[in-house]
Amino acid sequence: MIKDSAIQTLRIEAESITHLIEHVDDEFERVVQCILDCRARVIITGMGKSGHVGRKIAASLASTGTPSFFMHPAEAFHGDLGMVTADDVVIAISNSGESAEVVNILPVIKRIGAKIVAMSGRRESSLGKNADYFIDVSVEREACPLGLAPTASTTAALAMGDAIMVALLEARNFTKQDFALFHPGGSLGRKLLLTVENVMHSGEDNPIIHYSATAKEALFMMTDKGLGATSVIDDDGNFIGLVTDGDIRRGLSKGSQFLDESVDKLMTRHPQTISQEKLAAAALSIMEKHKPRPITVLPVVNEDNKPVGIVHLTDLLRQGVV
Repeated sequence: MIKDSAIQTLRIEAESITHLIEHVDDEFERVVQCILDCRARVIITGMGKSGHVGRKIAASLASTGTPSFFMHPAEAFHGDLGMVTADDVVIAISNSGESAEVVNILPVIKRIGAKIVAMSGRRESSLGKNADYFIDVSVEREACPLGLAPTASTTAALAMGDAIMVALLEARNFTKQDFALFHPGGSLGRKLLLTVENVMHSGEDNPIIHYSATAKEALFMMTDKGLGATSVIDDDGNFIGLVTDGDIRRGLSKGSQFLDESVDKLMTRHPQTISQEKLAAAALSIMEKHKPRPITVLPVVNEDNKPVGIVHLTDLLRQGVV
């Protein structure tokens, strides 16, 4: 009984979405074009469950390149209509098209001059008659056996909102980089926005020694900076190599006299480097794919081959660049 009820609910809601395909027509295209031509914001409004759907649609639009926000119709009637300008597009959601809170604010919105898009199940409703555009989200029945709780109707409205969002996204040629810009806290944002400069150790924290320095001095430098490596420069300050704590350990296995040798004899010449404007994700890729084994530090050099920093693997992992 429980499973049968759940399956029936999902079947009804799936059918309600499939039915929407018939309503993606010329009017739908005009709505999308109206939003593309909009010089201001898209404002979503709706009462009750339609309001919850509206909040999601507004959030989806805002995160994909269409400035948008949700306006509660009851609050709008008591002052929030001041948010609406003549250059806005207002999408009003109401399955019946007769929600009093929504219908009551329509005359003011029309007086302000904003375009009104009705997203409703009834074209002949008060909302439908007062709108500039109408998107049909009607359903044959609700999944609720009482026919009372909004189920299929809210699912249909949500799906149609997604259809509008995707159509706008593609029309604007919205890219992954654009998406990352609006989602800097997400993993995609960190991958596409965080640069090497944002995570590297630079300035006083950047270990650098001259090629004539001893292995002991290199060890002191690495201990002081705590990065397990130090860049090596020539007389002109150009980057010529890298010394790591692994190089020091291998040298010490030959005897303590090794500490008095110059780093010129033990450094790795022309190691893998990266520039500071590159993505942090690119640095991680270089470090992970390095042969014959991955590396934990990566020198950062500028266009003049001067060492300006060092990236450590732990810094990338801490920033969530994975």
